[in-house]
Formats: sequence, C-alpha cells, structure tokens
Amino acid sequence: MLLGLSPGLLVAMTVVIVVAGAVNGLAGFGFALVGTMALATAIDPATAVVFMIAPILGVNLSLIRDLSVAELTTCGRRFAPLMLAALVGTLLGLVVLDRLPQAPLKVGLGVISLAFVISAQDTVPVPGLDRAKEGCFVESTPAMIGVGGVSGLLFGGTNVGVQLIAYLRSCDLSHGTFVGAVAMVFLGLNGVRIGAAGALGLYPSTAIALASAVAVLPAVAGVAAGKRLRSTVGECYRKMIVLGLLTAIGVRLVLGGLGIA
Repeated sequence: MLLGLSPGLLVAMTVVIVVAGAVNGLAGFGFALVGTMALATAIDPATAVVFMIAPILGVNLSLIRDLSVAELTTCGRRFAPLMLAALVGTLLGLVVLDRLPQAPLKVGLGVISLAFVISAQDTVPVPGLDRAKEGCFVESTPAMIGVGGVSGLLFGGTNVGVQLIAYLRSCDLSHGTFVGAVAMVFLGLNGVRIGAAGALGLYPSTAIALASAVAVLPAVAGVAAGKRLRSTVGECYRKMIVLGLLTAIGVRLVLGGLGIA
C-alpha cells in the first residue's frame, strides 16, 4: 500500500481532487467546497478538512501571477484588520475541529453545503440576508474584524471561505485589487493552517500529510482541464454542475451524520 493507504482509497481521493479542480476551473469557484464535502462522505470529516489545506493552497498560488508589489502593498494596508481577524478565527476553527465528534461534524458540513446552494439561487430569497449584508459588509475596521473573525472560524473548521470572498466583492474593488486581496487572505491563511494543523496533530498520520502535499498536482491539473472546457459550457450549465454536486454531497453528509445512510 502506497504511503500506508489502500489503492482504492488513493484512487478515490485522486478522483475527488481532480473533479473538484475541474469544477473550479470550469465555474471559477467550488474547489474547497466540492473537494472537502465529497471527501467527508468517504473519510473522517476532520481528516477531509485538513487533507484539503495543501491542495487549496496550491490552487490559489496561481493568483500570484497576476499581482504586482504595489497591489500587494495596497491590499495589505487596506485589509489588515480583516486578515488578522480571519487568521485568529482560522486558528480557533482548527482547535474546535479537533474536538468535534464525527457525526455532528458531518451534519454541519452537509448543512453548510446545502445552505450555500440555497444562497446561490437568485430566485430563492434568504430571510435576513440583505439586511445582514447592509449591516456587516461595510469597509470599516469593526466590520472587518467581525466578518474576518466569524468567517475565519468557519474557514478553519470547514474550508468554506465564501463569506470572505463575498465581503471583498462588496468593497467595490478593481479587478487587480480584488485578486490581490483574495490571494493574500487565502494564501496566508492556508500557509498558516498547514503548520497549525501539524502542530495540533490534526493529520492522523504521516501518510495523510504526504498524500495531501502530493494532491496539489492533480488539483492543479484538474483546474487546468476545467479551464479548457469553460468556453464550451454555458454559465448556466456551469452553475448547475456545481450546485448539483453540492446538493447531492450535502444530502449524503446530512443523512450519513444522522445514521440514515
């Protein structure tokens, strides 16, 4: 068995990583969500979360190519409270992750997956969502600390970082500044998470840690394949693919966590 893992498990994990990468390349988002949630249906959810840290880091490294030193400096100064609060929240999320039982964590991941699907539907109103955006998604130090802390906590424990992206989109940024902010936030957070996960003993074995590092390669390959297909698949169908996968995975996680399936 390679790295102490069964061939069947290695194949399954590789397929999940490639598919998640292809989804991200095709739709522009979804790698962390699809990859983490899909793996959590087959292995321990906490292991799925930490396994995906290195591949997420590898996928986001591609953003660095579009950045300049000036953009990085601007983003660092402008969003320092957001990044610092997100870092603290992320570390707390990892600590909490180590203490959650498997069944409740599965249900929680499933609910998050389904909630993302519902919130992505423009025709389905989410009660209180617009009011929350108006009150929290403002560019001020208190708002950055609040959004960063809460979003970091969720990101640290589940790999779900859409709240941070939504906040940055609400700040009316130029494309270069937006890319720079996203790159700094997620590259920084995931770089710290790898070390923190190792220090906290969240990797159940050296084999899993090594497999996570190796998984960067199929992740990047999947993204590249998805990008090639983007021009042949309409935006509506791309969205349907991502949301359909997340719906099926979310239902499977909730049922599994409840002991029904």
